[in-house]
Amino acid sequence: MAPIGVGLIGFGLAGARLHAPVIAAVAGLRIAAIMTSRVAEAQAAFPDAAVVAAPDALLTRDDVELVVVASPNPSHAPLARAALAAGKHVVVDKPFVTDPADGDALIADARAAGRVLSVYHNRRWDADFLTVRELLASGRLGEIALAEFCWDRLRPAIKPGWREEPGDGSGVLADLAPHMIDQMLALFGMPDTVAADIVRQRAAARVDDYFDLTFRYGTRRVRIASSTLVAAPRPRFALHGENGSFVKHGIDPQEAMLRAGGLDPATFGVEAASAWGVLTDADGQARAIPSARGDWRGFYRAMIAAIRTAAPPPVDPADALAGLRLIAHARAAADTGLRVCATA
Repeated sequence: MAPIGVGLIGFGLAGARLHAPVIAAVAGLRIAAIMTSRVAEAQAAFPDAAVVAAPDALLTRDDVELVVVASPNPSHAPLARAALAAGKHVVVDKPFVTDPADGDALIADARAAGRVLSVYHNRRWDADFLTVRELLASGRLGEIALAEFCWDRLRPAIKPGWREEPGDGSGVLADLAPHMIDQMLALFGMPDTVAADIVRQRAAARVDDYFDLTFRYGTRRVRIASSTLVAAPRPRFALHGENGSFVKHGIDPQEAMLRAGGLDPATFGVEAASAWGVLTDADGQARAIPSARGDWRGFYRAMIAAIRTAAPPPVDPADALAGLRLIAHARAAADTGLRVCATA
């Protein structure tokens, strides 16, 4: 069977580093066209792909069956809507949309068009998350009382670009919380309530650069937090249960590997032993737990199956939309200083 032709909209960080090399490494996919103003970069990376300047020029191509939207956040909804209207299957980079109402509309559009719509929550294929999921499924920690997911950086200077400028989809909450909340929902389901602290800490910041969200699941607490002023990052995952604790530092290596210039099939997603998490049992005995192998290619392999065999999409857009609604509730909680019902 001929490979699925992919049209990539956007060739910035997300398009050029987090999507394109992953797509290119998956058998059954072919990058047919790229829409970008970075013509020379795109042509150098993918000389066999057409490079176009406008969305319509990509969406009208017969050799494009799947459109990947990797453009700035506010453009996700209109571009995805146009792609579905053109009869294409669609992957949207996170966040799915900036307004949850647009997400509802896109899901309805995809259903009406009979096309596959998914959201690139590739962090479900992270080494650390896969390890945590396996550990929870094993029952070795027992009932979880407290789970903390942190994603810290030291970025005292303001980076140029739309992510640091006021607008829909800007700020660290919109950047990192969709992934972290998606992981929380995959592990624990929908919470009862959320309390939140969302602020600008850097003097020159114009958008939020710190958040700390606490979700209640009965007596369980799940905390999701990020700061841009932390030189010694907190654990990426820390889970504490009646039988022990698991603590994992460091960020999954796949993005760093892709930024470094490529995807080596032999080593992609493999964490060094020095990065493995530590399980401490109820008797205080600690031992390293080998990390599962992460592999973002799994997302696109599942996307092929969804298109070719009507398998479920790799990420149900309804899941992504549920996470965005929780972010909206968190913003309301931060504004009022009150806990907000997560299912309202």
